Formats: sequence, structure tokens, C-alpha cells
Amino acid sequence: MPDATVFDTDLAHFDREVLAASRETPVLVDFWADWCPPCLIIAPILEQVVGERDGAVRLAKLEVDAGENMKLAGRYAVRGFPTVILFRDGEEVARFSGAQSAGFIEGFLDEHGV
Repeated sequence: MPDATVFDTDLAHFDREVLAASRETPVLVDFWADWCPPCLIIAPILEQVVGERDGAVRLAKLEVDAGENMKLAGRYAVRGFPTVILFRDGEEVARFSGAQSAGFIEGFLDEHGV
């Protein structure tokens, strides 16, 4: 499992790096694509907000167009990008879509006890 608060993941490592790891620390997963302007807008905002949480939550970045990662988008019924899903104890807790402000993301995390 990566030690970093922000890390890239993929289909091959998702179960270990996200689902299993979320039993210790909640994990936000950013489903994104490099052709998606809102994805590029939200990425640094997510990293900033997660970085300010002092390890209380981790951020996994999943590029849906890389390798077989689109299978994960299908598994979690992701319909648009970016979609950000919060996992805790190996399960999806909540999600939001679209580029959002730092204040929105902070409120989202607060609402879910992260």
C-alpha cells in the first residue's frame, strides 16, 4: 500500500490500496480523465483539502482511460467525470460529481466525519 496521502491507483491495485486501506483510513477516489477540463480543475483542490486533513483521509487518483481502469468506473456506476467517491471500511460511503470548490469538499468530508 502506498504511504503517501495522495497516490495513483489502478484496477490491479484498487482492492488493496483503496478498499482494504479504507478499513484503516478513509480514502477518497478521484475518477478522472485527462481530456476532462473539470477533472483538471478539481485535482489540485482535492490535493489541497486532503493535505490539510493531516492524514485523516487519503486521496487515490484513478485515471479511467488508463489500462483497464474503466472497469472500476463501471463497477461503481460512474456516469460522468470527475466523480469522487469516499470509501470507509471497504464500502462506498458517499460521492459527488463535477468540479467543486474547496469549501464544498471540506463540507462533504465534515458531513461524513472525516
